[in-house]
Amino acid sequence: MAENRPQTISYPDPSGRPHMREQEKLAPHVIVLFGATGDLAKRKLIPGMAYLMQSSLAPDIRVVGTAMDDIGTEEFRTLARAAIASFGTHAMDDETWAEFSDRLTYVPQGAGPEALTGAVKEAESLLGEDALRLHYLSVPPKAAQAVVTMLRDADLVTRSRVVMEKPFGNDLASAIRLNAFVHEAFDESQIFRIDHFLGKEAAQNILAFRFANGLFEPIWNRNFIDHVQIDIPETLGLDRRANFYEATGAYKDMVVTHLLQVMAFVAMEPPTALEPRAISEEKNKVFRSMLPIHPGDVVRGQYGGYREEEGVSRDSETETFIALKVGIDNWRWAGTPFYLRTGKKMAEGMRIISIAFKEAPRTMFPMGSGVGSQGPDHLTFDLAESSRVSLSFYGKRPGPGMRLEKLSMQFSTQETERAGDVLEAYERLILDAMRGDHTLFTTADGIESLWERSALLLEDPPPVKMYPPGTWGPNAIHQLIAPNAWRLPFERGWREKKV
Repeated sequence: MAENRPQTISYPDPSGRPHMREQEKLAPHVIVLFGATGDLAKRKLIPGMAYLMQSSLAPDIRVVGTAMDDIGTEEFRTLARAAIASFGTHAMDDETWAEFSDRLTYVPQGAGPEALTGAVKEAESLLGEDALRLHYLSVPPKAAQAVVTMLRDADLVTRSRVVMEKPFGNDLASAIRLNAFVHEAFDESQIFRIDHFLGKEAAQNILAFRFANGLFEPIWNRNFIDHVQIDIPETLGLDRRANFYEATGAYKDMVVTHLLQVMAFVAMEPPTALEPRAISEEKNKVFRSMLPIHPGDVVRGQYGGYREEEGVSRDSETETFIALKVGIDNWRWAGTPFYLRTGKKMAEGMRIISIAFKEAPRTMFPMGSGVGSQGPDHLTFDLAESSRVSLSFYGKRPGPGMRLEKLSMQFSTQETERAGDVLEAYERLILDAMRGDHTLFTTADGIESLWERSALLLEDPPPVKMYPPGTWGPNAIHQLIAPNAWRLPFERGWREKKV
């Protein structure tokens, strides 16, 4: 299926200053939302689709919801309005809600393929003959094959794209089987394996920061960078996901599907163009260059009280925390460690990428000057929706003598005139899938490469170490990163925007 290429056009804003916006003509879409009554649909997908319609960013859409719940369209609309009221980030008045509500229909999954086909055909008749289909599989991984089978039986594969949630397999063999099964129905160009971390403004800002600035790209390598940290602690616990989490754990849930994908943006070579195929190929080169993940470079943890959670085995060895060291054996990164950390019920909820630069010689500075006392210079990306960047460095403290202290320059999208243009990650990715843009999605080759590099760890994982809820994980994490130190908790906070 051919990819839509956006045209970049200059538009004047009310102040008279031109700015660049993407303007393209997209065909109308029927979005078939599997798992339409689930938690992800309520928190992100339905509010996101409502905002895309409200903002006129998306083409004309109609949404066919389906799930195991035996409800009707009116009940689904009630559920959708409650979801938008509870989790939506944009206000919706009664008139706009009525317009969106009219675009929602629901078919119980138990009604079978024929009922789903009928609902989609009816929606297409209202959109016109050029309507395309976007199937969003907001379902547990074990249900993905059944949904793909249903789409094939319902004859809904043509003129369609399919968005698949993580994790995509749980080891190399299962990923290969799942890819092969999905490829029986869909071509790779139709498949969008979603990672919502890559949909964040901050993740894409890494590409702009690296490749648009002559200041940073020349030093973005092992000669100048000492190590990299990707740190995504969470304060939340299981949140009623024990059945899923017990069979998955932190590594499969977060590292393969999120942290390593973000790492590829940090580590990739410059693509020939900022277009999907070139970016995917450079990301896949990073995965192919990864050294196998050795169990000795991994710390697995489990928060105290996890085994007492409902649905959790009393002798569970599932990790709720993981920290690991990753090596990339290529000309740019050989010998530079990448440290990854994530976990449940930790001290703070943060999402940062921290680039630690090699330290300068200190002998020219007098004893007690403070040089090096607060660690190396860091470039830090905050992956929160506010998309912040900080560069820390040593500077002279005002006053007599040579006393140094850490200073920082910080930037946030909230400080720009375009703060209101930021799309939530799922909003952006749904729109990209309708455009046929694979830039922020993962590929079959990439996923299989990551599972292959994970084989040693999956075959012989180190035992879990207990950690108290509300902390930064087991003490062994400090030996893992020594002689360096974890950036979180920060030695200084982000500067907040002054009102």
